[in-house]
Formats: sequence, C-alpha cells, structure tokens
Amino acid sequence: MSTERADTLYPTRRLRPSKISIVGAGAVGTALAYACVIKGVARDVVLYDIAKDRVEAEALDIAHGIQFTPVGSIVGSDDVEAMRDSDMIIITAGPKQKPGQSRLELAGATAAMLEKMIPSLLNVAPDALYLMVTNPVDVATYIALKISGLPRTQIFGSGTVLDTSRLRYLVSQATGVAVRNIHAYIAGEHGDSEVALWSCAEIGNVPVSRWGATADGRPFDDEIRSDIAHQVVRSAYTIIDGKGATNYAIGLAASNIINAALRDEERVLTISTLLDGWAGISGVCMAAPTIVGIEGAGRVLEPPMTLDEREALSASALALRHVTADLGY
Repeated sequence: MSTERADTLYPTRRLRPSKISIVGAGAVGTALAYACVIKGVARDVVLYDIAKDRVEAEALDIAHGIQFTPVGSIVGSDDVEAMRDSDMIIITAGPKQKPGQSRLELAGATAAMLEKMIPSLLNVAPDALYLMVTNPVDVATYIALKISGLPRTQIFGSGTVLDTSRLRYLVSQATGVAVRNIHAYIAGEHGDSEVALWSCAEIGNVPVSRWGATADGRPFDDEIRSDIAHQVVRSAYTIIDGKGATNYAIGLAASNIINAALRDEERVLTISTLLDGWAGISGVCMAAPTIVGIEGAGRVLEPPMTLDEREALSASALALRHVTADLGY
C-alpha cells in the first residue's frame, strides 16, 4: 500500500507506535501508569515529575515487570523533553485533597500550577490529546482550555467516569446483576453537586424504575436510589479518610479513557468537556455522556432527563461557573 493511500485511510497517530505521558508521579499518576502498562494502552509510557529520584524509582519498579505486559517501555523523567511528540498527555499532578476538603476548594492552587505547566507541555506536544485528571477536574479542564487555546475536542477531563463506575458498582451490589449489565450515568461536577441520571438508567434493558426488588427483597425505590447516589458522592471522602488518597479506581478509569481515545473506540464516557447547549447548559466544563475516539471528545449525547435532574445539573454548572469566574477565567 502506498504512503498516500495509508495516509488517507489512517490518522497520523496510528502510523507510529503510540506514546502517552503522565504528569505527576504521586498516588494517582503511578496507579495510572501501572494500569496503562498492564492493559497495554500504548507502546511507550513516560512518567514525568519534578521529583527526579521518586519518578525514576516509580518507573523502574514498573519497568521490571515489563516482561509480563504488552507495553514496550516505561521511563521516568524530570525532563519535559521526555514527553515530546506524545499522542496523549495525562495531567494528574496537583495539590492533594485533604480529609473533609471539597474538590472545589483545591481550585486556586490547581489554577496556579496549570498556568505554569500548560505552555511547556504544548511546546513539546502541541498535537497531543490532553486528559485532565487533577482535581477539581472540571475547573482544571476549563482553565487548561482557556490557557492553551486548543479546541474542546483536544482537551477534556476524566469527569465522572469514576463516579459512574461507582454508581454501577453499587447498583450491581444492590440488585445482584453484573456491573457490565448496569447502564447508568453520573453527570455534572465531579464532586458534591454531581447528578445521578436515574431517569435513563437501565439494568440489562429494564428501566430502573421498573426493576422491582433488590437482591435482599426490598423495593428498588427512590429511597434506595437516593442512598446509592449519596454513597457515590461520599465515596472519595470515605477512602481519603481511611487511606489518605483515592488512586486505584481512578487509575483504571483514566486508562479506560486513554484506551477509548487511542484505539478510536468511539465509546460513550462521562468525560468533562466544554458544553454548548447541553441540557440548556453552555460555557462550562462538566461531565456528560460523550463519544470518545481518536479525535478526542466528540459528540455530547443528551439522554432523557426529568425536570429535577435538569435543574440539579444547572445548579452544578452554576457552582462550577462561580469558581472559574472567581479565579479570573
């Protein structure tokens, strides 16, 4: 096949081995690197951090198991140049969330970090897809878009992909049905104002409202659904109180997003993206069901919603908009 023909059929990113770079060798960054290596989401993985000894040691520890994975290499570096020509850059670095602290309270320190970081990343990888994971992820995504000037397709956040996974896990536990057969979404802020979209949730192809009894015989009613949604919101606080940070599940969730993008899976994921008229919401980054593929954040889907859900999403958007405005964005 001629080069011309190949270029027509396949996007440029597919014509060479894939490369991802993870910014931040803390609990989340290292868990993500480990998940990416095990799953083989890219040919080469770079772990970057300003703490040279730490990042090199973390990468070396994972590299010693490369024989047992599909990945070709993982390196740790404190040199931004190591990330040059990455297909995707994932930002996990940021201030650590303290026990009892909301994600939105981290916003100021996160904004200051991004103002210094984004220009240097664009210098080495201007064409990469950028996935924001650091909290508050919706605010971080919006600020990164404004600093970079890149389109919404190219910079997006992990949103509520993890929260959605938590929701499906809890519904699975309540009903006794496998997680993969639970179809339900969390939308809005990745945080206290997030919204469970129960009106479009299904177990198999059965609407949740018509499911009937839970595994222990109780009706799967509004009270149980409300309790599940509350547990989803409180999950991070519970884990942080117990062990200081959440890292394993977000590592798996983010690796799933990376996989969907680099392998052009066109999967529907609740990533955080800049909204334009979705459920009447515009000019804010927050989670909504979005098609993710090789071009990044694609079409945003608008499932059926109740008036209460729409109002809750509007309130979530307003809270995020106030934070970004207070930060001057």
